[in-house]
Amino acid sequence: MKDDVREEGGTTPDKERDEGHGGHIIDGGISLDRDSQLQRGLKSRHIQFLALGGAIGTGLFVGSGAILHLVGPAPLWMAYMVMMFVVWVIMNDIAEMTVYLPMRGITLPYFTNRYVDPSLSFAAGWNYWYVYAILVAAEAAAGAILLDYWDAPVHDAVWITMILVVILALNIIAVSVFGEAEFWFASIKLITIMGLIILGIVLMLGGGPNHQRLGFWYWEEPGAFNEYLTTGSSGRFLSFWTALARAGFSFVTSPELIGLAAGETVAPRRNIPKAARRFLTRLAVFYGVSSLIIGCIVPSDDPRLLSPESNANASPWVIGIQRAGIGGLNHAINAAILTSAWSAGNAFLYSGSRVLYSMAANNQAPRIFMKTNRRGVPWPAVLATWGVACLAFLNVSEGGAQAFLWLMNLSTISGYIAWIVVMITYLRFRKALQVQGLMDTRPFVTPLQPYATWFVLGLMVILTLTNGFQTFAPFKYKDFLAAYITLPAFLILYFGHKVWFRTPWARPAAEIDVITGKKEMDDLAAADEKPVAKNWVQRIWFWIA
Repeated sequence: MKDDVREEGGTTPDKERDEGHGGHIIDGGISLDRDSQLQRGLKSRHIQFLALGGAIGTGLFVGSGAILHLVGPAPLWMAYMVMMFVVWVIMNDIAEMTVYLPMRGITLPYFTNRYVDPSLSFAAGWNYWYVYAILVAAEAAAGAILLDYWDAPVHDAVWITMILVVILALNIIAVSVFGEAEFWFASIKLITIMGLIILGIVLMLGGGPNHQRLGFWYWEEPGAFNEYLTTGSSGRFLSFWTALARAGFSFVTSPELIGLAAGETVAPRRNIPKAARRFLTRLAVFYGVSSLIIGCIVPSDDPRLLSPESNANASPWVIGIQRAGIGGLNHAINAAILTSAWSAGNAFLYSGSRVLYSMAANNQAPRIFMKTNRRGVPWPAVLATWGVACLAFLNVSEGGAQAFLWLMNLSTISGYIAWIVVMITYLRFRKALQVQGLMDTRPFVTPLQPYATWFVLGLMVILTLTNGFQTFAPFKYKDFLAAYITLPAFLILYFGHKVWFRTPWARPAAEIDVITGKKEMDDLAAADEKPVAKNWVQRIWFWIA
């Protein structure tokens, strides 16, 4: 019976999966051999900066301006604070599962297939691939917006082409080159955001050239809340809910980046928990503090903020610097923010291509996407994901702000659906361990579980269903499609696969395989030699890296 379900669920039989691999291939096309195709070329600092690089992108530097303009500074800050808790819970779920089985070639849809059912894995895999490709397009579109700041006599199509070609080049080379490039991209980004936070505090205290003590003045005038759709407490609540729905764009798929990189990470049992634990602390600084400062140095009614009605081409940080009268710095900061678009796009193309590679290994995508070059890069998967990212050229026919907001909405709803699937997968993984008496075998245990996951799961379901409520009053069909088209597409993939292959609704917890591959991963962890710091310089470096 189990073999029948395996073949009907979209996974090839063992004989066919072994063909061309010549090694120990388990269900889902994942190899347990040390000489499997994908290389472990990512170090601890690579995966930490990979996750931060995906999280700290144009959502914070550009998209935050759109939220500020729409709802005001208080909802912006509160939404980011709530979303950070959501991301922390999801990061913990992913870390527990990937540290338990950090096999080469794994993706989150692989875990969904193993712990829940093949149909949900199929729909989740294609949803992940789609959202990563759309995010690459969104980052390229945002990059074109930022480049327009200098009013160069260059068509937007040229800027978009340049951004996409650089991202492709970095991903088509060896994974170690990609990781190193992402490390330095993210380093520029982190130095920039830390400098901006310090500058923002100085401006709030009156240390700018105009010596205007801003404090929380803009929370008073034009106000902390822009009432949305209605007045009073209802209008303020809708402002917060709108901000919460849009704030997800800054975070969607960023926790997954660590999970996706697990199979190509050196010493995953040691490095993934380290990256997961530090992720929230760094997000709290970058998003919690940054979103508060943005609302203090720029009023929500500034016409240069990003909105569908504007031709804005600047980050709220750059606008704040201009308002303070600091000459020249605005250009340097805009250039640094531009690298964030490249960095995030770089990370998302990497992730999308690895999802497609894993789906091909699981017979849920054409097997051509399993091809790799001699450096272990799945180049057909990279090219296919990059091709969808060319949707960034929507920026040419539509206003830059409008195209970016459409891509932002498309990717946000897809990201929310992906998070829901992650939490369902984690709960089934946890249930299987409980039923089979293996809870004590987890190498990494996170707090507040499973209660935190159940709470966030309910929140995300409600948010997914209501994220486009503003499109109904009045009805705007383009915005409605951007907010909701992914939901029916996901359900069609899920139910279509289930009807076609007649898969069961879910695997019983007692029959879920939480054993295969565990011994090999334990042996890998046992062979890991933890580096020992010989002096204080190395201790600091090991803490950072």
